[in-house]
Amino acid sequence: MAKKVKAKKKKVAPKKGKKAKAKKGKAKKTTKKKVAKKKSSPKKTKKKVTKKKVAKKKSAPKKAKKKVTKKKAAPKKAKKAAPKKAKTVKKSVAKIAKPIAKPVEVMDVVTAVSNHTAKAAPFKKHATHLKAGDHAPFFEGVDQNGNRVTSLDFPGKNIVLFFYPEDDTETCTIESCNLRDEFKYLSDNNYVVIGVSPDSVESHGRFADKYSLPYPLIADTDKNIIKAYNVWGPKQLFGRIYDGLLRTTFVIGFEGIIKSVITEVDAANHARQITSL
Repeated sequence: MAKKVKAKKKKVAPKKGKKAKAKKGKAKKTTKKKVAKKKSSPKKTKKKVTKKKVAKKKSAPKKAKKKVTKKKAAPKKAKKAAPKKAKTVKKSVAKIAKPIAKPVEVMDVVTAVSNHTAKAAPFKKHATHLKAGDHAPFFEGVDQNGNRVTSLDFPGKNIVLFFYPEDDTETCTIESCNLRDEFKYLSDNNYVVIGVSPDSVESHGRFADKYSLPYPLIADTDKNIIKAYNVWGPKQLFGRIYDGLLRTTFVIGFEGIIKSVITEVDAANHARQITSL
């Protein structure tokens, strides 16, 4: 009986061992599979997680950048749109203002043209209408000494009647002194010298005394002689245009006829101008 029990135990033992081995083998296989699954699962999860996370991280800033750029672009559109509206307003205002401004512009053009023509027109110096061959107008007046002087006081003489603007001025003094220096020569050649200006008797007296003038200076304060000989009118001096007496000399023959009219007076050589005619 003891043997049989042992045999049974021996038979059972290997069976159990095989089964255990099989179980162990199965366990090993299962563990391998599980390990493989465990090993593969973290790899897959890691790759997926990293890919997704990286994709999310990388894509997140890109979206943010696009949004930021859109925000920046928004004010640019607003800035460009603002001046366009202003331009349209200006154009509309200009269109409205054009018909109102037209008459003013036309007037401005007319005034500008008239001013241009006025400026372009050369200044014409006034000149007496009297000329050689005309009868000399009668004259009379009071000189620096209070004496009455007329055109009839010098029969048979040639009268040098010179009109000058003002006593004791530069050109008038040069002219008067030249006639003074040549007075004897003029007297010897049958000439009488008489000066005329709109200054007073007292002014003539001071002027004649200062330069020892030997001939009469008529004070024509009322401009009667000046107007009769037409020597008052517009004149120009240093660019200024005004009315005044124009320096002119008339040489009148003893018959009362004008022999010559000198409008361009050479003050320093006036006596020579007179005698050379």
